[in-house]
This record gives sequence, structure tokens and C-alpha cells, in this order.
Amino acid sequence: MPNALAVVAMAEAGSLLNAPDAYMDKIALGGNYPDDIVDLDATPEENVKAVATAKGVGVELINVCILDRPRHADMIAQVRECGARVTLITDGDIAGVIHTTDPSTGIDLYMGTGGAPEGVLAAAALRCTGGQMQGRLVLNGDDQKERARKMGITDFDRKYKVDEMAKGDVVLSATGVTSGSMLSGISHQNGVIWTETLLMRSSTGTIRWIKACHANRDKFHLND
Repeated sequence: MPNALAVVAMAEAGSLLNAPDAYMDKIALGGNYPDDIVDLDATPEENVKAVATAKGVGVELINVCILDRPRHADMIAQVRECGARVTLITDGDIAGVIHTTDPSTGIDLYMGTGGAPEGVLAAAALRCTGGQMQGRLVLNGDDQKERARKMGITDFDRKYKVDEMAKGDVVLSATGVTSGSMLSGISHQNGVIWTETLLMRSSTGTIRWIKACHANRDKFHLND
């Protein structure tokens, strides 16, 4: 499974949305765009055209990242029908959202449905890098709704923005577990362990890529 990450976001108490273990509809794009140019209630074509207009380019130059799942078949078809490009990822929608903030990836827009806790982590990343996102919980059945209520969520149709999912000073760390489009996975070379980590902070806007060599294998409590 590529793009597996170990991710932790840190902020003051109450600054991160306490999201239940459920799905979340998501749409995200990088910084330097007018506010609210994309919307979960708009069609994929409308969102793609809005981004193209904001960039001043044709729709055919817009690249949309979507998680490759059967539930996204209609969305993928609609994006392709309007003339935009689609980049499918097999796993790791946190990385997919972060890609929209990095021009070198060629990804302009992320859309799709994935885990709600992962949506909060993605929002924390955008809080650090800049960018826009909307997330709306997908709660199936009374059990999930009751769990959401117990976690303090009462408006099940609310569209959360970045600063409603992650506010204040946020620090986020993501370490690659398996190699993917953003980070290399954990590797064992010559008796040592190598890791690659992305570390970012919202208050400074600093993003660091850290490649670490761990010579002391005992701290990982590995069973060789």
C-alpha cells in the first residue's frame, strides 16, 4: 500500500475538530486563489471550471487528484468529460490534499470522500502551507450520528473550512511508512533505519523535509 504515513498534528486544546471515525466529503486546493472558489455542493465540472478561470488557463490544463475507489467512478467520469486531467492515487488522501499546495506535483485540485480524521489532518497541513478546503461529514445511520453528537457535533450538514477544522498555531509531522508520491518509506540499509519526514508549522509557515538515519535500532523495539 503506497503513501502510508504516520501523521500527528499538534495544537492547543480544542483547536482541532474532534471528528468521528466516519467518512468525509472533501475538496481542496492550494493557496493564492480567491476565497470560496470551489464548493462541495457544486458539480465537479463547475469546480474544475472555477479553478481554471482563477488560474487563467483552459480546463484541459487542470489536474484533479482523486482517490481510486469505486465510489468515485461518477466523479472521475465527470472530471474527464469536462476535459480536465485526472491523477488517481490508490491510497493516502492526506498526501493528495498536500499535493495541491506543491506546484511541482502538477496537482491543482483534490476531491473525493475519505476518512474524517484524515480530513482534519489534511486541514492541519493546509493551515501550515496555505490553501483552501471544505469537508462535510458523511454519517450513515443513527449509530454514527449519535457518536458524532457525543463528540460535540450537532450540525451534520455543515461544510467545515480549514480554520474550522484546524485553528491557531498548528504543527504537523508526517513520516513515510511506505513510499509514495510525497515521502519515501522506511528503509533498512546496512543495519540502520532510514526515515523521511515532512514537518510544518502554521505560525512560521516553515516546511522542513527531514531525512534521518537511526543507528540505534533498539529504540524501535523491533523483533528481528
